[in-house]
Amino acid sequence: MPKTMRAALLDAAGDPEALRIGETDYPDRVNAEFLVKVVASSVNPIDAKTRAGRGIYGAIRSFPAVLGHDFSGVVVESPYSAHPIRPGDEVFGMVMVPRLGGSFAEYVSVPSLSVVRKPATLSHIEAAAAPLAALTAWGMVVEVAKAHEGQRMLVHAGSGGVGHFAVQFASYFGAHVIATASGSKASWLRSLGAAEVIDYTTTRFEDVVHDADVVIDLIGNVHDQTGTRSLSVLRPGGLIVNVPTGSWPTFAEEVAAAGVRGTDYKVAPDGSTLAVIARLLESGNVRVHVDQIFSLEQIAEAHHAIESGHTRGKIVLKIAEG
Repeated sequence: MPKTMRAALLDAAGDPEALRIGETDYPDRVNAEFLVKVVASSVNPIDAKTRAGRGIYGAIRSFPAVLGHDFSGVVVESPYSAHPIRPGDEVFGMVMVPRLGGSFAEYVSVPSLSVVRKPATLSHIEAAAAPLAALTAWGMVVEVAKAHEGQRMLVHAGSGGVGHFAVQFASYFGAHVIATASGSKASWLRSLGAAEVIDYTTTRFEDVVHDADVVIDLIGNVHDQTGTRSLSVLRPGGLIVNVPTGSWPTFAEEVAAAGVRGTDYKVAPDGSTLAVIARLLESGNVRVHVDQIFSLEQIAEAHHAIESGHTRGKIVLKIAEG
């Protein structure tokens, strides 16, 4: 096996141009881990925050660091010879960065509990777009909010990577979904299951939404006090789930003062849950939307794109042919 591999390397926090393409050590596979050749990865907001010195940057212990959570690729080595997933099988999943090396690289070593078979109906590009965003949306909508018939759920940033999955999962389990997005994305969100779409550029959502059971907050207070304004649309005892790291420092105090329930949420690379999501993707009950595709060499452009805040669905990096 090679001793080094190509990867997008971060030497210190900075703007997207702080990422450079270079050689780094080939990952060591130990214990119950898979070694996977990465065909595609995807860029998430947490990757951009971390690159800029926020997010999980403080947990990076050595540089240069390799970021990137999502991957889809081909197994090179399995944990043991009788494992049902064997070398040559196509898989996808999520890496816990920075505890392990990230997926903006040619290879990753990943715990076996975080790896599942890639749906046959999805390309590697599509599969790489799903794990972190879909697992985050599932955790908020299904595990925490317990989406069900008759529930009224407001999803902010419904057209984004996590948002477009949240809309679909909530709708699949019978909730009445209200999504905020720009007007140009309204018809697409309705096709994903949103019963109502509020154009945030022309309408204040608190003027038209009342007595919501749940708010899925993918913005916080980083834009127009979206988080604080959301508290007024909840019914007494309703639930707000806030996700973006550092987006609402006074979240707990404001939730308590408003007489509602609130929690943040942190995603786990749970292969058993991803396997359920994979079946929904393979059946077509849930769709993943890829907005833009970049090569690994275009990593800085991909980070600029995710930071623009106007992505529909996901941004994917093509690492290799496959």
